[in-house]
Amino acid sequence: MTTTTWRPRGVTSVPPLIAVAHGSRDPRAAATVEDLLDVVRRARPEIPVRTAYLDHAPPTLAMALSGLSEAAVLPLLLTEAYHSRVDIPGALAEATARNPRLRVHRGATLGPHPLLVTALERRLTEAGVETGDPGTAVVLVSAGSSDRRANATVAGVAAQWGRRRGWWSVTAAYASAAEPTPRQEVERLLMAGAPRVVVAPYLLAPGYFADKIRRDTLAVGAEIVADVLGAAPELATVLIERYEQALSGLERSATA
Repeated sequence: MTTTTWRPRGVTSVPPLIAVAHGSRDPRAAATVEDLLDVVRRARPEIPVRTAYLDHAPPTLAMALSGLSEAAVLPLLLTEAYHSRVDIPGALAEATARNPRLRVHRGATLGPHPLLVTALERRLTEAGVETGDPGTAVVLVSAGSSDRRANATVAGVAAQWGRRRGWWSVTAAYASAAEPTPRQEVERLLMAGAPRVVVAPYLLAPGYFADKIRRDTLAVGAEIVADVLGAAPELATVLIERYEQALSGLERSATA
């Protein structure tokens, strides 16, 4: 079956997909973002794809939107928090103020989405962990946020994942701004009698948090730390889905 891109009435060209990532000083992060977007490009070569970063790396969102009359702006973020609720809308307001003819379709964050759990299981399997092993406790580790709603979303993902599979348990931890920390949660699970503990980073790209999570959790007894989500095909599928939803009006639309 051939997939076609939905277009607003009267629009004949395909609006570009602007993927907005957090940004990092670590060059591995930008390389991973580009690897993911290359998967999108191969899957849907008719969609022009551009990258933008909120911090630490060019191009900015304003730069990525330069010269366009229409675009779908999609956060490469795993939960709704400050960046998606404040930073991106603020940048879009500035862009449309400068160019009142710019039509922007603002999409949802990547998560939560069932395919992200599939991607997490992919990374654990690659690390040698059998999916749903009843002797394995999984710690789902996100970057953490000062926004309690974002942390609650991650905890909800962990709870649903635990109910769907036969793991010993699936619990959430946060690399910053909230507790339990990954170290605390691994220690708690081992003291509670978990036969073994593995860590599933709920992170898009490598960098400071991923390195710290690996170092801290292995030091206190985690058996395996999986890789970050990265350019998993499931993420590319979700990104394309968010793009289609944004264009069809199922998500927010920002037009000056």
